[in-house]
Amino acid sequence: MDRRIQQLEARVEKLERELTRSSRNSSRPPSTDQPGVKRVVRGKDPSGRDQGAQPGHEGHGRELLPLSAVDELVEYWPERCVCGHVFAACELLAAGEPGRHQVEELPVLSAVVVEHRVQRVRCPDCSRRTRGELPAPVAGSVFGPRLQAAIACLSVRNRVSRRDVVELCEELFGARISTGTVDRVLARTADALEGTHHDLHRRLLASPAINMDETGWRLKGRQRALWGMFSERHAFFHVAPSRHEDHAKQLLAGHAGVVTSDRWWGYTHLPLTRRQVCWSHLKRDFQAHAEGLAAEKQFGEMGLELSGRVFWAWEVFQNTGDRRQLRSTVRGLRRQYKPLIAGYAAKKARNRLCRGMARNLLKLWPALWTFAAHKDVEPTNNHAERSLRGAVIYRKLSLGSQSEDGEQRIARLLSASITCRLQQRSLFDYLSQLLAADARAGPAASLA
Repeated sequence: MDRRIQQLEARVEKLERELTRSSRNSSRPPSTDQPGVKRVVRGKDPSGRDQGAQPGHEGHGRELLPLSAVDELVEYWPERCVCGHVFAACELLAAGEPGRHQVEELPVLSAVVVEHRVQRVRCPDCSRRTRGELPAPVAGSVFGPRLQAAIACLSVRNRVSRRDVVELCEELFGARISTGTVDRVLARTADALEGTHHDLHRRLLASPAINMDETGWRLKGRQRALWGMFSERHAFFHVAPSRHEDHAKQLLAGHAGVVTSDRWWGYTHLPLTRRQVCWSHLKRDFQAHAEGLAAEKQFGEMGLELSGRVFWAWEVFQNTGDRRQLRSTVRGLRRQYKPLIAGYAAKKARNRLCRGMARNLLKLWPALWTFAAHKDVEPTNNHAERSLRGAVIYRKLSLGSQSEDGEQRIARLLSASITCRLQQRSLFDYLSQLLAADARAGPAASLA
């Protein structure tokens, strides 16, 4: 009976902790927070003033484009002076710089329809009729590369549904398409991205430092996993059956650099010297402990203090660029806090929850400080989480994929979309070039 009571008490404790989970103390997104959860509100400026522009602030108007970028110039001359004098045409001479006001407008958009006719000619020798042939770029599709690129951008980058893409193409471009056409265009675009997708993976494996994260995916309602690898300029997505360590090993085979990630066990095969554990995740975990009681609360507050000092050291480094100072600060933090964490990891520690995290931190201890020694490594995995956010929204809206081919295609499309964003490059221009090259069987446009 006593054992049963202990089991029930442990279950109640676990359920109560789950009720307190939010985006402040776990990896849950803010959209899942309950209405009563307090959001983090930034305090007032140290001067006591309210946020935003202050009274009397001039403001920043829209910058004018140079005259070379102006398509049409319209001039307005005054008709009369304030004194009542009416200007004659010969008196209209500019006296100083004109006032400038620019209006940007869209031209009337309409898809251009080009009819390609294949003529037949009768041979004077044999009397047979011979027909001309369409060029390969024309025969491949009834839609041009720019219209196909627009459909792909609306679907993947802007996450517009198939029916809404049909409606937008008709309203904006006057183009007649169907939902089946949208699917075929996306499939053709993804197929053209096959070589680019493999190239992105190779470039990331050659990178000295990458960020890596994984999130859920769906295949006909079944649970899958979307893995993402990211560098400063490149992104690679891959859909796998699960978040198991084997998939991480497969994706990272041949990579010799540093991997920044959370504490998920799927990365434990990596040497600690090649790992950087995300401090943003640690801060949220410490916050969860700080909301507990007694020893757990003390452990959480100690961890929040450590996290704050780590982020402060990184901010100072960002402003000064002094890596020697950063390393010196990190050495001090390691000496000061390791004994404290070891105390909570001891067998006699009073709280088993903070004891488990403390032991895990000691196990990963060298991987907490890699950012101080490598110039391409940051203390957080925020870069990967930001890059995954669009894919997560796409999954929520589309409910995942309906086939394994669809999984592969969306991974390629998302890889190209996020890579173009990281490079501040137009996805529409890139896909237009890619599809045009694919239609003429030429080399694919690069995302180097």
